[in-house]
Amino acid sequence: MSDSVPDLDQRRRRLLFRATHRGTHELDLLIGGFVSSRLHAFTTDELTEIERLLELPEPDLAEWLTRRQAVPPALDHPLLQAMIAAGGK
Repeated sequence: MSDSVPDLDQRRRRLLFRATHRGTHELDLLIGGFVSSRLHAFTTDELTEIERLLELPEPDLAEWLTRRQAVPPALDHPLLQAMIAAGGK
């Protein structure tokens, strides 16, 4: 079953809010910047992956996004790598 357009729009709005209200200003910029610039291009699978990434602990995300620590292989996903490479842009 595919998402209807209103449901998908609501999901995108909710995701954007979560991405820009992480709790720390730095992650709001890194994650929020990445998500807001690509939000309407994300497929439903990519939305699911971003939602999964947003469930990860703040300290871990901060370490990975700033390249202070390597992403564990089990969590290494192309979207997370794109977010790291973009530097939140």
